[in-house]
Amino acid sequence: MKVGGFLSLSTPSAKSCTLGAFELRWTAPRFEILWKNKVVWKTPNQGAFLKAFENELEAKESRGFFRMKERLSARWVDCNILSLEAAGDGVVLQGELLGDTVLSWSLRFTLVDGEQLAFHVSFLEDGQRQPTCVIMNWQMDKNERVFGLGTQFTHVDLKGKKVPILSQEPGIGRGVQPITWMMETFFGAGGTTVNSNAPSTHLLTSGLKSLALENKEYAVYDFRSAEMMSLQIYATEVKGRLFFGETPLDCLEVSSRLIGRMPPLPSWLQQGAVIGMQGGRALVEQRLEQLKAHQASVAAFWLQDWVGARKTAAGHQLWWNWEPDEDTYPEWGAFVRRLKSAGIRVMAYVNPFLVNVASQKNVKRNYYQEALEHGYLIKNQKGAPYAIMNTSFSAGLLDLSNPKARQFVKDIIKEEMLSTEVSGWMADFGEALPFDAVLHGDVEASEYHNAYPEVWAQVNREVIAEAGLEGDVAFFMRSGFTQSPASATLFWLGDQLTGWRAEDGIKNAVTGLLSSGMSGFALNHSDIGGYTATTLPHVPFPLSAVGHCRSRELLWRWIELNAFTAVFRTHEGNQPAKNYQIFDDEQTLAHFARFSRVYAAFSHYRKSLCEEAAQKGWPLVRHPWLHYPDNDTLRGLEYQMMLGPDVMVAPVLEPNQRSQRVYLPPDHWTHLWSGDVFKPGGDGEWVTVDAPLGTPPVFLRSHGRSTCQILEKLSENKCLGG
Repeated sequence: MKVGGFLSLSTPSAKSCTLGAFELRWTAPRFEILWKNKVVWKTPNQGAFLKAFENELEAKESRGFFRMKERLSARWVDCNILSLEAAGDGVVLQGELLGDTVLSWSLRFTLVDGEQLAFHVSFLEDGQRQPTCVIMNWQMDKNERVFGLGTQFTHVDLKGKKVPILSQEPGIGRGVQPITWMMETFFGAGGTTVNSNAPSTHLLTSGLKSLALENKEYAVYDFRSAEMMSLQIYATEVKGRLFFGETPLDCLEVSSRLIGRMPPLPSWLQQGAVIGMQGGRALVEQRLEQLKAHQASVAAFWLQDWVGARKTAAGHQLWWNWEPDEDTYPEWGAFVRRLKSAGIRVMAYVNPFLVNVASQKNVKRNYYQEALEHGYLIKNQKGAPYAIMNTSFSAGLLDLSNPKARQFVKDIIKEEMLSTEVSGWMADFGEALPFDAVLHGDVEASEYHNAYPEVWAQVNREVIAEAGLEGDVAFFMRSGFTQSPASATLFWLGDQLTGWRAEDGIKNAVTGLLSSGMSGFALNHSDIGGYTATTLPHVPFPLSAVGHCRSRELLWRWIELNAFTAVFRTHEGNQPAKNYQIFDDEQTLAHFARFSRVYAAFSHYRKSLCEEAAQKGWPLVRHPWLHYPDNDTLRGLEYQMMLGPDVMVAPVLEPNQRSQRVYLPPDHWTHLWSGDVFKPGGDGEWVTVDAPLGTPPVFLRSHGRSTCQILEKLSENKCLGG
């Protein structure tokens, strides 16, 4: 007799095994996991908790986007539990899957520590057909919310969504029409609301279910059922961890034991703005004088065009040959050192691609040609270099599965950047490894794809460590996977549309920070003003509904938002002439300078949060639910955030809006700009505050550990004048 996808058995009605503080209990046909006598995980009320398929997965790559198709050849969809037994250092649940054949399976649990269980799903190898895709289903409460899964741009709560766990380009538009349709139709680059550069297998629910996979293979998490989560992993076996805690922050600390913890940011990076610009040495010096005249706090210049720039179909892009362009920055090393001696650091740019620069003048080394000759680039099925299209040009991708290729790019970074005393860089890309690429040795590209951004982070971190510069040099990256925080020093949210829409724009800078923070990506930030303008580069006027470009108001609001995040960094965007810039008028520059001082005033507070991130894996920017887990209203917020435990921020994310509703949990809250104190009772309350340009809704917890110091520093920096 079949019951809800299980087969009922003539076996004992209940059996239980213990592992430390955990009890694993089988009461046919259900299986449950208890921690401290409380049921946390249980198999579904309806349907099998384990299924398997044999299929062939096809992944079509285009400019870092992937279209997945599969062909099914066998299925096992009825689950039968046969036994629960202690075995060695673990507990094993065993059974059969019924379908095209009978498939024996085991689910082994082992104790990691008092708050972690490791699990391993495997199938008996006895000549049977082996599955290539495994589905695990777990029961959820109807109103349970789902958070995490890496950097999710549109949705903080993923309940009701189906999410691919695949590092790839998020898309241009992601649902904003008609630009999404145009980008998808002509370039395959429209994306979706659930695509991500930096996905993670880690989830955290409002019911304190917390899980991460150790698998790197492609997976799909499905939360469309109101009372069940479905985890589909395209692998022959599944390994992962279950994490347990009394509070959401406890769960994040426990999960960081697997995911990894990010080191504190260098102190110089916390002292002011990072000015992202292009144009050469003379223009940098001119901009620095303008910033000084407005008393801006400046930590560094981020000069991504240090290698030289070129025009492409997308606007301004770089020559991906990682050596200084002496035409743009003559005497590059001396220039970097002179700025450093004046207290201004220089940051640069690198990525794992290389382009052939044989046609360029004044090139000392052609790194593409060197990598090609040594076999350091990924290959196609014919054994030739795999040419990956970016915008209107193609590039070779370094094969990071090859230890010699990793050493090759590490030597480039050391020789071309660190030797000139560059203090950091953007480590861009990492998402584009095709599934059909041929890699070093016997490495399968389909299994290495999600590992690639983790290894890219490791390579950059090793460069810093080997140079003895830990704590003084930082790199920031957009790509990632589950364990990227173990190596990365800083993340950024990648390329957002220069607009206001929820699918792609300024709102993503909030949702991305909140979701990634609940995935272990503790230190993250966005480009001030966004990146992607969609006006045609060579058309001098905007096209209605298609030509998105950065407005003055958008830039002002993004400046206000980013002052309360980990790093305060500007970006000119892909079309600098079309996007409004901080230097375009005196008022805008004054506004930017003021908020650079606001950012600097929080440096001591952020330093303490960086220490928490390094010790506990807690993010700097936090969803308010992390501190108020029993508050139903806070749990559902998507566009309100906290900087640590003491700062509540409700950024203005709509054009022409001059007031804002803010939900304040029960406590005493001081409005940053007016000094008014709010004392919401009960579970908290909604308040409406004025929010003209220059006064974003920000509240300090009146009795917070750093509140007095923050207010004193803001007054000293002349930031409270509105």
